[in-house]
Amino acid sequence: MDSISSPFLSRGNLILSPPISTSRPPISTPIYSVLTEQTAKKNTPPPDADSPSPSSLPRRSPPSPAMARVSSTRRVEPSLPARLFNAFDDLINNFINPPISPSVDPRYILADNFAPVDELPPTECEIIYGSLPSSLNGAYIRNGPNPQYLPRGPYHLFDGDGMLHSLRISNGRAVLCSRYVKTYKYTLERDAGHPVLPNVFSGFNGLTASAARGAVSFGRILTGQYNPANGIGLANTSLAFFGDRLYALGESDLPYLIRLAPNGDIETLSRHDFDGKLTYSMTAHPKIDSDTGEAFAFRYGPLPPFLTYFRFDKNGAKQSDVPILSMNRPSFLHDFAITKKYAVFADIQIGINPTQMIIEGGSPVGSDPSKISRVGLIPRYANDESKMKWFDVPGLNLVHAINAWDEDDAVVIVAPNILSVEHALERMNLVHGLVEKVRIDLKTGIVTRTPLSTRNLDFGVIHPSYVGKKNRFVYAGIGDPMPKISGVAKLDISQEERRDCIVACRIFGPGCYGGEPFFVPRERESSDETAAEEDDGYVVSYVHDENSGESRFIVMDAKSPELEIIAAVKLPRRVPYGFHGLFVKESDLNKL
Repeated sequence: MDSISSPFLSRGNLILSPPISTSRPPISTPIYSVLTEQTAKKNTPPPDADSPSPSSLPRRSPPSPAMARVSSTRRVEPSLPARLFNAFDDLINNFINPPISPSVDPRYILADNFAPVDELPPTECEIIYGSLPSSLNGAYIRNGPNPQYLPRGPYHLFDGDGMLHSLRISNGRAVLCSRYVKTYKYTLERDAGHPVLPNVFSGFNGLTASAARGAVSFGRILTGQYNPANGIGLANTSLAFFGDRLYALGESDLPYLIRLAPNGDIETLSRHDFDGKLTYSMTAHPKIDSDTGEAFAFRYGPLPPFLTYFRFDKNGAKQSDVPILSMNRPSFLHDFAITKKYAVFADIQIGINPTQMIIEGGSPVGSDPSKISRVGLIPRYANDESKMKWFDVPGLNLVHAINAWDEDDAVVIVAPNILSVEHALERMNLVHGLVEKVRIDLKTGIVTRTPLSTRNLDFGVIHPSYVGKKNRFVYAGIGDPMPKISGVAKLDISQEERRDCIVACRIFGPGCYGGEPFFVPRERESSDETAAEEDDGYVVSYVHDENSGESRFIVMDAKSPELEIIAAVKLPRRVPYGFHGLFVKESDLNKL
């Protein structure tokens, strides 16, 4: 066992591996194996002669695993009640749990580059192609799940502790740092040396096991092992910068305040409740209006009110809640959109069903084919929901929103529509996202829908200054299949009369997969320079080569017909696949 694996897999005398059923094959790639695995495969030529694909860039041997290891544990000797409940937890995992569904089987979920890594202190990176433009002075930070301990029972991809992977860029140099978001859950379990809190998406698996695990959790609370008032959720989904503050976000907890040190290190400062005004969780997808500096957000849950809308002023102060009581049953509302006049919510065919999770196992959310999807519009400065309007849009299932804007007496929404909604959270490899333009006529109530591409696309982003305003260009990840991203497509959504609005494409290469792209505008070099066009900038992403086990940060020219790679950074160790990222420019980092 290598030096990274040992602390991850260890749980003192109580560690037990996930139960292995003889009816299923063992996991094909063990934890951390891609750090050292080298497979010689011949790469195909890059898409164009001038710009290399990530797979054709120079390869070097991966760093020693010991180089990436950081230990920050402060374990305490467990009390007698803690040891008893740990033993009960082991009993549940090994003798009471029903057979684990493949959708929550850690041997499958954590295979290949989904496997977690340890923390990495600030480490200098090598520029292996081109040079980093000055517009990228700042930090690209991506959030994602990275379980602190090897799951011994069911595990969903959404359940891992949040880890931030930050590439600090300054004057052409790059420094990578990977740190856990120090949530209450993470810190509690780090100090205990073992899992304490049940997972949100997979902690309850079958009726008997759920009842037993619930009793263990209640017993831990009664014996003072943890206080649920301090938060039991995660911050593993995204980041947001508003009110001159940087937050790590997840839907199951409050935001966590983050700071980047001058040397590139990542610090978790606090769990942030906005002066006591945010008592519950909030969306991981707040929308920032660059014109006003305001942020708009919401929360949803299994208890009424099932949806609550709110906003933050330009200074980051939270304003009053607006309960949406016309949301009459719990729905999975992962994302939303704003225009200059409205906040836009999609009540889709995916709902929250914890009863099904407890009895049947699997995810707490599931599809309801009999439900008619609808879109709700509420004035964005509303004090109540009295002026909210709902419009039926059968078959529309928006998990991620790309953008929305006002257009005459209508609202236009651009988003990928999940066609195979029954697989959205259980079998993501079968999910197909069809990007659509949805136009809602506010006078007649007529809804028209226009497909913009037949490709399987998700994680769509735009120029951040166009949030809530009519935009032209979208940059989206290409599913191959989901949740792996094999490339980036650029769409010109003003050309909806085309059969397909994709106008540029970059495929990463054989065995190479990335994540959500992010658009960074090119900064004007002088005040005399004319205003930049919407696509004048760079598309950035982490990309992992499964053939060599190496990860890279790539910079693409957003205006290029081939999304030409103009710079590539070899990272000192692999960056696992994750969720959403953010670029924070240097001037904003200095405000933290």
